[in-house]
Amino acid sequence: MLFNSFIFLLGFLPLALALHWLVERFAPAWRLPLLAGLSFAFYGYWDWRFVPLLGFSILLNWLIAEAFQKTKAGALITLAIVANLAVLAVFKYFNFFADLAGMIPGLPAPKLDLALPLGISFFTFHHVMYLTDLRRGEAPRYDLVRYALYIAFFPQVLAGPLVRWREIMHQFDERPYLRSDAAERIARGLILLTIGLAKKVLLGDPLAEYANPVFAAAAQGKAIALGEAWQATLAFTFQIYFDFSGYTDMALGLALLFGIVLPQNFDTPYRAVSLQDFWRRWHMTLSRFLRDYLYIPLGGSRHGLPLQLWALFATMALGGLWHGAGLNFVAWGAAHGVALAVGVLWRRAGLSMPDLLGWVLTFLFVALCWVLFRATSFDAALAIYKGLFGFGPWGGGFKWRALLPAAAVAIIGPTAWALSWKLPPARWLAVAAAVLFVLVLFKIGDDANYEFIYFQF
Repeated sequence: MLFNSFIFLLGFLPLALALHWLVERFAPAWRLPLLAGLSFAFYGYWDWRFVPLLGFSILLNWLIAEAFQKTKAGALITLAIVANLAVLAVFKYFNFFADLAGMIPGLPAPKLDLALPLGISFFTFHHVMYLTDLRRGEAPRYDLVRYALYIAFFPQVLAGPLVRWREIMHQFDERPYLRSDAAERIARGLILLTIGLAKKVLLGDPLAEYANPVFAAAAQGKAIALGEAWQATLAFTFQIYFDFSGYTDMALGLALLFGIVLPQNFDTPYRAVSLQDFWRRWHMTLSRFLRDYLYIPLGGSRHGLPLQLWALFATMALGGLWHGAGLNFVAWGAAHGVALAVGVLWRRAGLSMPDLLGWVLTFLFVALCWVLFRATSFDAALAIYKGLFGFGPWGGGFKWRALLPAAAVAIIGPTAWALSWKLPPARWLAVAAAVLFVLVLFKIGDDANYEFIYFQF
């Protein structure tokens, strides 16, 4: 059930909102169990076979947290984190490491025929965040229903944002429709949902038609012309932004409709003037997770320059591996790690850079790295790079009609988050949002409805 589908927009969502309003109004004690039940129903619609995995993971981690509260045995938390990562590794990385082992002559490399459960990376990281903070003495105990809702809340269970327990748990005890700003919250939630849908359907999906054929040709070993290579690279650069930030906008808007405020996840990343600035703006909750739960434990900036550079590289390489079980993802993350390390050395040397030049270099670097992220193999990526740098054919056209408005909105335009919270309530805004929503519905009905890119992670 995609957010950008009729079954969700015209079926699940209205029913869920109606049930939530009735329960919140007449039986508030059942609000959280209802939200948890709706979240499991939403998750089960994708593939009911993975519902027991999600449920068992929630129950086991909660029981371990309960045991830790009584015993204060840190080994329990360590064991739980290792178990969570092991489950993730089996489903997501077993065949990847089997392929690596298969490169060694004579070494057996059995493979498993396992489907990847949707959202497993995200709900695993939510477990890790809570358990780690619990061991640090920062997180309190929660009952099973609240913990289950924290992990499985349907707006963010499949692709984030990654939400710290302290950002959401206190909101579960509120009566959202009794707040003085309840109507305003609902209106802003609808605005966020509509803008997110428009970004995904009207801006992101058309770019797939610019990128997919070129990357498919590269995967088939065909030579890629200069114009085609830049068309595909720029198209995917903006497609992944509108796809993922659009999903996040929808998630934040949907959560607001149910009385929950989720953290911002994008802040015009393509306006960044350095790579460090980019990662402060792109997938902000993941960047924060990598910083707090990987970079700092690896040493961070507290133990000298060499260790800091190593921690940066290792964090980004592992972040790349988290995105996908392939060496191209590792290379993508490693490239960002090396570039971030260079940035540290640049600043340590007391050097500066004009913002305009910094923006150009940052945008080009990010766009070129997206080739590694999108390509299905190193050979396919090499074919694109050959085209980009003029080592392939010089012929071929450059499609730009969908690229120009996408680039303008991504680079110049404000975020949906900023618009939703800064725009004053107004009748004209409601009418405009309604018209935009109808246009999106027509577009969904007319065209191919692409799944969200980040669902595979």
